[in-house]
Amino acid sequence: MSAVLVWLRRDLRLADNPALAEAAARHDTVIPVYIHAPEEEAPWGPGGAQRWWLDRSLRALAADLAAAGAPLTVRRGPSGDALAALAAETGATAVHWNRLYEPAVVARDRGIKERLREAGLIVQSFNAALLVEPWQVATGQGTPYRVFTPFWKRLVADHDLPGAAAHDARPPAALPGPAAPPASEGVDDLGLLPAVRWYDGLEAAWHPGEAGARARLAVFAGEALAGYDAGREHPGVAGTSALSPHLHFGEIGPRQVVAAVAADGAAATDGGEAFLRELGWREFAHHLLFHFPETPQRPLDRKFEAFPWRDPDAEAAAEAEAWRAGGSGVPLVDAAMRQLWATGWMHNRLRMVVASFWTKNLRLPWLDGARWFWDTLVDADLAANTLGWQWAGGCGADAAPYFRIFNPVRQGERFDPDGAFVSAWVPEVAALPAKHIHAPWQAPGSVLAAAGIELGRDYPRPVVDLKASREAALAAFQELRGG
Repeated sequence: MSAVLVWLRRDLRLADNPALAEAAARHDTVIPVYIHAPEEEAPWGPGGAQRWWLDRSLRALAADLAAAGAPLTVRRGPSGDALAALAAETGATAVHWNRLYEPAVVARDRGIKERLREAGLIVQSFNAALLVEPWQVATGQGTPYRVFTPFWKRLVADHDLPGAAAHDARPPAALPGPAAPPASEGVDDLGLLPAVRWYDGLEAAWHPGEAGARARLAVFAGEALAGYDAGREHPGVAGTSALSPHLHFGEIGPRQVVAAVAADGAAATDGGEAFLRELGWREFAHHLLFHFPETPQRPLDRKFEAFPWRDPDAEAAAEAEAWRAGGSGVPLVDAAMRQLWATGWMHNRLRMVVASFWTKNLRLPWLDGARWFWDTLVDADLAANTLGWQWAGGCGADAAPYFRIFNPVRQGERFDPDGAFVSAWVPEVAALPAKHIHAPWQAPGSVLAAAGIELGRDYPRPVVDLKASREAALAAFQELRGG
C-alpha cells in the first residue's frame, strides 16, 4: 500500500489537476494537504482581498475533496517541516505538487524538493497553471522575450493550443483517501478574514471555488465571448470574462479555458482570437517574472531607477490618498477606484487609466501603486501586477512609451460615452449630461447648478491639472533621458 501527499497551493480544483490525477492513478492512498505559510512568499504574501478569496476557496475545495473521499488536511508552515511531519505521520512515500513561478516560491520549492528527496521521498511537480512553461518559449538566440507579439507568435507556432486543451480534464469520480485522516486545522483557524467585515461587496460580486469558476466560464462563453473583441473595452458592459481570480487561485486551469473557447470553432472568431491573446498576456507575464525575478521590486528598464518621482511630501500624500479613496475629482478614475474597493476587481482598461494617472499625472512611484492593487484586488497576481504597472510606468517589457499618457477624460468619452459606468459608481455627478460627466470642472456654471452640483462641496475639483501634470511628467522623462 502506497500513500502520497498532494500539496495544494494555488491549484484549488479537482478537475485538470495533474498532481492530483497522477497521485490518484499511481497510489493507493491520496492525502490532499494545504499548508498556510504566507510569510514564505514575502514580501508578496496574499493581500487583504486575496485572503478573503482564499478563505472562501479553501472551504469550497474542502467540501469537494470530502465528497470525493479524500478530506483536506490543513496545516501551518514552515511548509518543509509540515510536509516532512505529515509524511512521517501517514507513512507517505511520495509528495506531488503543481508548480508556481514567483521568485520566493521557486526558491522555497527547490529547497523543499531537495530536502524531501534526501529523506527518501519521491517528489514530483507538474504544470497546472500555464499553457506553456516559461522556459519553453525562447527567441532564436535562446533568450527570453521582452515583447509580447513575437512571444505570442512563437508560442502559437511551437505549441498546439487546442492540443494542449484536448485531454481528459474531468475531476476524479472518487479519491482513495486515508482510512484515518491526519489531524487538521480548520479554515477558520487560519484567520484569513478581517475583524472588521468590509468584504460584503466581494461576497455579492463573486463565488469563489471550482463550481463558481465553471459557472463564470459558462456564462462568458455563452454570452460575451462572441463580442469580446469590442465588448472588452467598455467598463459599463459585461464584456470581459472576469475569470482572472479563478485562474489565479487555480480554481480553473488555462487549458480548460482554451477548450471552452475552442468549442464549436469559437477560437477562430474575432472574439475568440482576441480572448486567446489575453490568455497569451497572462503567459507572457509569467514568462517575464520567471526570467526576470527582480522585476516585482525593480524596473526592467534599469534607467528608470533614476526617474525623478515627486518628493513624498504632504501634498503628494494627500493626492495619493484621494486616488485610493476614489476622490481625485476625475470621475472615470474615481469610478474605477470605487469599483476596486467595493468588488475587489477593476476593468482592465481602467487599470491602465488609473495606473497612468498615478505614475504620470501624480508622478508617484509605480511600485507604490502596485502595492495598493496587491492589497485590494481579488485577482492580484504578482506576474500580471508587475507587468501591468511597469507597462503603465513605461519602465517594463513591451511597455507603453513613457510619453504615452492616458487622458482620463478622453478615455471616458470614448469608452463610457453615455456616462453609465461613471454614474453607477460616482452618483455625485450622475445628474450631469453625458457631455460633461467626465470633466465636471469644465461644465458651465449653469449646467452644474441645474444638476445641483457645487464643485468642492458635492464633488471635489481635480487634485491635479491634467494638462500641467502631463507636461511635468514629460519634463521629468526628458530629465531622465538627459541624465
